[in-house]
Amino acid sequence: MTLKIIHRPSPNFDERNAPVSLLVLHYTGMKTGAEAIARLCDAEAKVSAHYVVEENGDVYQLVDESKRAWHAGVSFWRGLRNVNANSIGIEIVNPGHEFGYRKFTDAQYKALIELCGGIKKRHNIADVNIVGHSDIAPERKADPGELFDWELLAKNNIGLSSSGYDPKIQGRTSQILDSRIKSKNDSSLVELGYEFHDEGAITAFQRHWRQDKVNGQWDDECGQILANLLETAGR
Repeated sequence: MTLKIIHRPSPNFDERNAPVSLLVLHYTGMKTGAEAIARLCDAEAKVSAHYVVEENGDVYQLVDESKRAWHAGVSFWRGLRNVNANSIGIEIVNPGHEFGYRKFTDAQYKALIELCGGIKKRHNIADVNIVGHSDIAPERKADPGELFDWELLAKNNIGLSSSGYDPKIQGRTSQILDSRIKSKNDSSLVELGYEFHDEGAITAFQRHWRQDKVNGQWDDECGQILANLLETAGR
């Protein structure tokens, strides 16, 4: 597949003051893609993203990658607070939790795999820094949410995979998996990249890496998944 980019310039950007090291995925959270693109291109809205991926797989570029788009808001990941300055933002058309959240389309995933793969290569982005809006702003955002197939992207070398977790394995030798990780009051999610280890961060972590049970409660399964992620991120 050769990705065809449709240019739809947005006025909502400014100059970068830091190198790109993050890729942040969002859903649009509006009723239609056209409505979302119109808002992202509205100067009065003061929001934007670098790309929008429509449900039919069409990819719109709103802001050049060399510029800072306004997609992250108040956010944090792995010590970075000015996430807009350090990131590329992709909006994926989906009505979201407010307007009828549904599965993303095969055409969107096909486009995303090529688009994200190119961005990752161009900017040498580490897999641990390919995240969702809810990861960088867990108290405010839920997107792209628990229906987004992060594992499919990971199988295509985009982002970290949680597939190494096996609930039947006990007593892992990894020093990461210890009583500190199992504790509900630990700070191990901070080691992965979150600002805090609290209910909001746990929920965001589950939406990304433990999607079949999103309850905001830390348990041993979360601990083992996290251990695997930290081991992979450290390689």
